[in-house]
Amino acid sequence: MDTKRRTLICGAFAAGIIALACGQAAMDDAGSADAGDGAGVEAPMFEVDPFWPRPLPEHWLLGSTIGVGVDSRDHVFIIHRRASINPGTELGAEADPPTSECCRAAPEVLEFDPEGNLVNSWGGPSDDYVWPESNHGVTLDHMDNVWIGGNGASDSHILKFTRDGEFLASYGQPQLGLDPDSHSETRFNRVAKVAFDAEANEAYVADGYGGRRVAVLDASTGAFKRYWGAYGNAPDDTPPPPYDPDAPPLQQFRTPVHCADPSLDGLIYVCDRAGDRIQVFQRDGTYVDEMMIAPRTLGAGSTWDIAFSRDPEQRYMYVADGSNHRVYVVDRASLEVLTSFGDGGRQPGQFIGVHSIATDSKGNVYTTETYDGKRIQKFVYMGMGRVPAEQGPLWPDG
Repeated sequence: MDTKRRTLICGAFAAGIIALACGQAAMDDAGSADAGDGAGVEAPMFEVDPFWPRPLPEHWLLGSTIGVGVDSRDHVFIIHRRASINPGTELGAEADPPTSECCRAAPEVLEFDPEGNLVNSWGGPSDDYVWPESNHGVTLDHMDNVWIGGNGASDSHILKFTRDGEFLASYGQPQLGLDPDSHSETRFNRVAKVAFDAEANEAYVADGYGGRRVAVLDASTGAFKRYWGAYGNAPDDTPPPPYDPDAPPLQQFRTPVHCADPSLDGLIYVCDRAGDRIQVFQRDGTYVDEMMIAPRTLGAGSTWDIAFSRDPEQRYMYVADGSNHRVYVVDRASLEVLTSFGDGGRQPGQFIGVHSIATDSKGNVYTTETYDGKRIQKFVYMGMGRVPAEQGPLWPDG
């Protein structure tokens, strides 16, 4: 464990406690689950809620669901791709003439209350802005504004809305084509996700499917502030060789750079998805540490998205792995994988391409699935307890 990183984390816990004193009770005190003398490791425990969310209205269907975010009211926002729904077998009500009563593509952005009721929906092309060719990622900033990226071939901008879908701003030059430029301060490179540092009022951009960098913006104005690549290096857009788990670590990010999430103690956790690693930085891009997860995973990689536990110290980090169809529970201070849950499949608690992950103020975990998964799931926080290293699907007892 890097001494500098340990000092940074420990020294900032007091500020985190003040910031979240009214949030979820510290997980160390969640004594409802008796650890006992059994085997396993102490970790947060969850079970899937197979009845969340409630059925959608109007015969609506979801396509590949590639973003999830939670606002200050614990309302859950997701974004999906309407174009990924099969019109021949799933959208009979939209055919001309209709071939059946069901079904229709849901609007791109859906908002659910904590009970799983759909309370709002919006999104899609408009004369006021350029909707992404392939929308990707939805996150809520500390002012409850909604930020949306895009990983289509021409997507080079970010959209910002109120949580009710009112357009606020577009950052970056849209529709600039295939050629990445990881040194540009006027455009982006197929953005995967945006995350926020409320204390500094900054937006961290995982940039992205074309670029190989983290970019930092002013969260109010979108003004460009700084950027960096792997290990804090200047980014290089030269295509790297194929990933080889036995080769020395690549000194640049692979694509996609899939997340760049700030913690409350001022560290930035970056998903180098196809490199099977998460790198940790200070706010200025100074490299601190890294971890590998399932390092023999090829193709789409293992580190798809992260979310932090809601105890004041953010003691745990949840990592979505869409290739191996599971979620890892990581001790944030040591970067040690404690346990994992999930498995490949379409039943509740299983995954097909678990893509994005978020937590609410009560410690519940939400996941979305891309490819043919096409759904959101809720995993209810059940307190602390002893769990095995691999838990499989978290089906409720009884």
